[in-house]
Formats: sequence, structure tokens, C-alpha cells
Amino acid sequence: MKYRLQAILFVFVAFMLGCNEYMIVGVLPDVAHDYHDSLGRLGLLVTVFALVYAIFTPLITSMASRWRRHHVLLVLMVIFFIGNTWTAMASNFISMLLSRILTASVAGAIISMVLVMASYVAPREKRASLVSWVFAGFSIASVIGIPIGTVISTTLSWHDSFWMISVITIIVFIALIWLVPRDTPQFKSTLSKQFVLFKDSRIILGVCFIVAVCAADYTVYTYIRPLITNEMGFDNTWLNWLLFGMGIFFIIGNKFGGYLADRGGVHRLSGIYAAMTVLFLIFGPALPFKWGAIIIVAVLCVAFSCYGSSTQLMFLDIAEKQYPQSLDLASSLNSIFANIGISLGSFTASQAVTFTAMSNLGYVGALYGLLATVLVIILSRRYTGMRNY
Repeated sequence: MKYRLQAILFVFVAFMLGCNEYMIVGVLPDVAHDYHDSLGRLGLLVTVFALVYAIFTPLITSMASRWRRHHVLLVLMVIFFIGNTWTAMASNFISMLLSRILTASVAGAIISMVLVMASYVAPREKRASLVSWVFAGFSIASVIGIPIGTVISTTLSWHDSFWMISVITIIVFIALIWLVPRDTPQFKSTLSKQFVLFKDSRIILGVCFIVAVCAADYTVYTYIRPLITNEMGFDNTWLNWLLFGMGIFFIIGNKFGGYLADRGGVHRLSGIYAAMTVLFLIFGPALPFKWGAIIIVAVLCVAFSCYGSSTQLMFLDIAEKQYPQSLDLASSLNSIFANIGISLGSFTASQAVTFTAMSNLGYVGALYGLLATVLVIILSRRYTGMRNY
């Protein structure tokens, strides 16, 4: 019974973090209107958040190994609450930027610790399923959090969207005090011993693959709202339903990813990302056919989100067998390099829309998709684990 409650709580933590990270995409036009600023400049909020997330996560995760994991998690939750509440109160671009930096600095370490705890509390045969559900928490944020946040933003204020996250954070904090496991094994090690993990070529290939996938994702996702309304021609009523639908397909992708993780893992991913690359190439020409374009987006959502369980379990498998002192860092690699990819993709997108039409973003995504496909093919040949299909 306690395991079930812990599993639900871990998913809820991911949901909270997903709302905070992704909701900015849905409310960006409202923030731009409020601040009298351009979408191109405000797109940097996504880039900076992801970059800070990627830089601070390994540092905090590595240093946190010196203290009890559950104590550190609760402290980080308090900092997250302060940062998100600051975002809700931000009255100008600089204030918003600083608040997002504070929040990003701890968000990655929070989910990394949750993933480590999940891997310990779950029976081994259920690890892939629980990990996929934790990642699905981010997709549930897309299904429920982003549309609700967008509705709140358009009917009340974008500030109220972030106030909603602060309320969720309080609920999660109380539940963590009650349910967080206090006896997960820890290996105290220095920062340099943690980073020995990066001497492994499979780790390098894996994280580069994640960067490429997420960069491809965010070349389009950073501007998904104007793409749906301005390029495809849907009105705001349809926008919320379509964002909801995208979230559903993200969840499908995460659960499909859990299925793949149990049946070959990274060895099954090359065909998916080859297909994703092709979809990016036809995305631009399909935009005038709005329902065709939405179907492409739906399939892309599945492809974007199905790698997580396979790479997460691969990183943990490699660390457990060869680098046990780096287990905490290994658990955070997905979130660290996903955010490097998000930062790269959103920056590329913000620059691309300055020099070319928004309808051409799919071609930029295709370049990253091709890179992801090549990397996962090489990784599949180097990594011999998870072939239980």
C-alpha cells in the first residue's frame, strides 16, 4: 500500500515540475503582451531555464550525496516554492528571468532524487513501469497543467497560472514529509569521482542522443501556440483542446517508452527517430492542411517522449555495474541533458524565427532528428544490456 502511495507521489512531483517548466510555453504570448516585449526575446526564458537546469543539476546532485537524501529533497522543495512564487509575482522581464533561474537551479536535482528513490522502492520487475510513469508525470502536466494554465492565463492572468503551481507545491511538500523513503542507500563521493561516469563512451553517446532529441522537440514546441493559431489557423477555443490532446500523446509516448524499455530498450529506438526526422521534413508543407499538421504533431509527441525509460534504465544499469559512486549523477543524466537539448532547441528556434518564417522550423528539427538517429544507432551497437526481447 505504501509503495503505491509513494509511486503516485513521485508521479505528482514530476507533474508539479512539468507544470512549472512547460507552462511558460502556453502563457508566453500573454507575458509578451503584459511586458510589451517580443516573443523572440521572451523565448529566451525557455532557453535560460533549461541551461541553468542543466548546469546546476549535476552540481547539486553530486554535493547532496554528503547529506541524507530525503532532507536535501525537502530543502530543495522549499527553494522551488520560493522561485515559483517569485515567478507568479514577477512584474518585469528581469524579475521573471531571475525567478526562473532560481527555480531551474533546483528542479533537476528534485526529479533526480525522486528517480533514485523510485528505483529503490520499486520491485526490480516494476522499475521500468514506475520510471515511465514518473516521466509520464511531465506529460500529465502537458495534458492537464498546460491547458489549465493557459485557460487561467487567458481568462484571469498568467500570474495566476503560477500561483496554482505554488499551491500544488505545498501539497507535494506535505506528502513528501509523510511518504518519502528515509533509508535509500547512498555513496558519499567527491565531485570528481561522480564525473568519472563521463569516461564511458556509452554514456557520452546516450546524453548526446538525448540532447539531439530534445533540441528537435523544442525547435517546434517553443512556438507551438503561434504555430497552432497563426500557421494552422485554429482559434483559441481549439488551442486548449489541442494542447490537451498533445499531452495525451505525450503520455502514450511515455508508456510506449516503458514498453520498449522492457523489450530491448535503446536497441529499439533507431526506427522511431528515423520516422521522426521524416515527419519534421513534411511538417512545414503540411501546415496549410491544419488537421494533417495536427496529426503529425500528435505522432511527433509520441516519438519525443518514448526514449526516457530506455535511456534512464541504461544509465542506471551502467552505473550500478561499473560506477556505483556515480549513481545519483547517473539518475540525473536524462533531465540534465534533456534541458541542454531544450535550451539548444529553443535558442535555435528563437534565432530561426528572426531570420526565416516560422513554418520552416520543421526543417531545423529534421537536422536534429537525423543526428539523434545516427547517435542511437551507434549507441545500440556499443551497449550490450537490455536485450531481453
